[in-house]
Amino acid sequence: MIGKLKGLIDSYDDDRVLIDCGGVCYEVFCSGRTLQALPRVGEAGVVFIETIVREDMIRLYGFASETEKAWFNLLSTVQGVGARVALSILSVLSPSELSSAIALQDKAMVGRASGVGPKLALRLVTELKGKVPTGIGIDAGALGLQTALGDGVAPGAITDAVSALTNLGYSSAQASAALARIVARDGDGMATEKLIRLGLRELSS
Repeated sequence: MIGKLKGLIDSYDDDRVLIDCGGVCYEVFCSGRTLQALPRVGEAGVVFIETIVREDMIRLYGFASETEKAWFNLLSTVQGVGARVALSILSVLSPSELSSAIALQDKAMVGRASGVGPKLALRLVTELKGKVPTGIGIDAGALGLQTALGDGVAPGAITDAVSALTNLGYSSAQASAALARIVARDGDGMATEKLIRLGLRELSS
């Protein structure tokens, strides 16, 4: 079983990289984020590996971190999510952003990924709510927001406020943590503009 590959980057394609490990080149399929994080051709790189074996093929999937690999495996437990779709999701959402999207039940955010339609996006956020990859802790911001919302779906105002705060340069974890404190204190019935204003106040304090 291959757990990690260390070698020289031989070449890139749209969805994969060839890594030269002592003269043997391994073809590794990766998310767009992982491909962007890897060094230039000829330089040394490292990827964490998940091997999928089927009757007609053996494929290696590579990740920039063990957290990304763990999310890949969790995403793949949802019906209709194969390796290609899981990589597509991880190409547009970081593990932290994915964690927040699930806590918020934000199917639109998950639906940004290629190959994820409205029904699959709803299934993803529904089935994965409250779950985290084995051995990986959910980020504190998403956990706090998930706890504050209980079993309900986040109102659109909260989802929009998280998006606005991230667009202003805060991480999704920071935005979620700030809004979690606001929701726990004042409830979730506020308008988006007020949530953004209070969120900025929380983040600047």
